[in-house]
Amino acid sequence: MILLHDITKTYKKKVVFQNLSLTVKKGEFVYITGPSGAGKTTMLKLIYCSEYPDSGRILVDKWEVNRLKQGTIPKLRRNVGIVFQDFKLFSNKTVFENVAIPLRFSGMHPQKIRGYVVEMLKKVKLLHTSENFPAYLSGGEQQRVVIARAMVTNPLVLLADEPTGNLDAKNANAIMDLFNDINAKGTTVLLATHNARIYEGTGRRGLFINNKLIEKEFIG
Repeated sequence: MILLHDITKTYKKKVVFQNLSLTVKKGEFVYITGPSGAGKTTMLKLIYCSEYPDSGRILVDKWEVNRLKQGTIPKLRRNVGIVFQDFKLFSNKTVFENVAIPLRFSGMHPQKIRGYVVEMLKKVKLLHTSENFPAYLSGGEQQRVVIARAMVTNPLVLLADEPTGNLDAKNANAIMDLFNDINAKGTTVLLATHNARIYEGTGRRGLFINNKLIEKEFIG
């Protein structure tokens, strides 16, 4: 499903990765951890094609990511959802409009968009907020909107970058329950976190990134 082979990446003259390799199977839920600045976010950006490696090969399903032409990148991103720590919601758009954005970019008919968005907002238990603006939502609710937006295209892969970093323990647990439900339905999940409490006891594979490579793998 996901392959990073012999990846080297330099950012602002700093070597982030050197000869890094990784394989993630379809349907896996993998945690990425390591010290601040080790490259957790960079790894997700490489998979999402918002950063490019200096050398090496990246495969996501049928796409060779590092060789995609600019016009093909949107097709990849319809199959790779991403959840940001800082939400990145549009403050001047309602919850409904925020979730609908990926579908509008894909050219879907407005009537069909409505059905998809309503269904996704039901899944994250936020249909009642559909006409609200993000400022009127709690942090946990905003993060659920971000997850709904990432999942509305039914992607093969979901990437999450510190998705519980700004949340209290109760909301963090609720968000992790959502990720587990998403994974149980077949979506491959990669989740970057510095918080060991998130992955301890899960029994899932973890990757510890340090010193420009995956220093060790472990079971949470």
